[in-house]
Amino acid sequence: MDRNLIRIRTLDKEDITKILDQSKVFLEILDRPIKKVPALRGKVVVTLFFEPSTRTRMSFELAAKMLSADVLNFAASTSSAVKGESLKDTALTMKALGADYIVVRHTHTGAPEFIAKQGDFRVINGGDGFGEHPTQALLDLFTIRQKLGRLEGLNVAIMGDIAHSRVARSNIFALTKMGANVRLVAPPTMLPVNIEKLGAQVHYRPDAIFEDTDVLYLLRVQTERQKDSLLPSLKEYAELFGVNGDLLSKFKKDVIVMHPGPINRGVEISHDVADGNDTYIEEQVRNGLVVRMAVLYLLEGGKEAAHEAVN
Repeated sequence: MDRNLIRIRTLDKEDITKILDQSKVFLEILDRPIKKVPALRGKVVVTLFFEPSTRTRMSFELAAKMLSADVLNFAASTSSAVKGESLKDTALTMKALGADYIVVRHTHTGAPEFIAKQGDFRVINGGDGFGEHPTQALLDLFTIRQKLGRLEGLNVAIMGDIAHSRVARSNIFALTKMGANVRLVAPPTMLPVNIEKLGAQVHYRPDAIFEDTDVLYLLRVQTERQKDSLLPSLKEYAELFGVNGDLLSKFKKDVIVMHPGPINRGVEISHDVADGNDTYIEEQVRNGLVVRMAVLYLLEGGKEAAHEAVN
């Protein structure tokens, strides 16, 4: 692995497998009375978030603390960024404070690469503009492998606002690297031009994927990122692409449902499906914690054997 994790595209199959295997080792820690190991003792992890976040931010902060790192929490809304401080000067401030890791989420694609050039710290992309969200894809792969036992040969359907989803892009890169078949399902206005060149099949109706989908991965409609309305209404989207119990019954009996969150109940997913036994949203959140622990640990060098990291 590189010293940073900014793009899934920079990881090969062996890198991804190593992260998933290390994540499995860290699962043991979550069942301990004291959920902490000394792997990053003395290190400083900064969460640098310029966009709202619940799961990613809290997950990284808790992962760092469970590895015994010190954590600095940066919120753009209460920082000098509101006074006009540049991203470069913010990064240089983190450098001066002795940051060893910076986890960054930003509205602009490419911000993590820019920050990585400002100091000798490790940078992890927590989501950048229309770019990528690599740790979300990794936790999704971990969850799929945990539930279905493999990734290669599976049929994974990603349905929703793909045009505005960095999660979708990272998952396409990661899943295809691991040998899964990716299908994208959305109205034409929610699909990027030439997206099939990334190795995914494109469909415009849910009924095209009923027969052999193993994983149904739902995305919300990101109205905050849309410059123009891509649909007549959210109600119409829910009627055509929203997954409720009736629509889910048309898929394979053993299909699993996933969602990166936050979910919009009654739009892309109904209450009964969101809370159903075939949906693994809470497991994704839990697995995100150990995957981010594994990323922090392995970027630090991970010199000990995987099983020794939990001792």
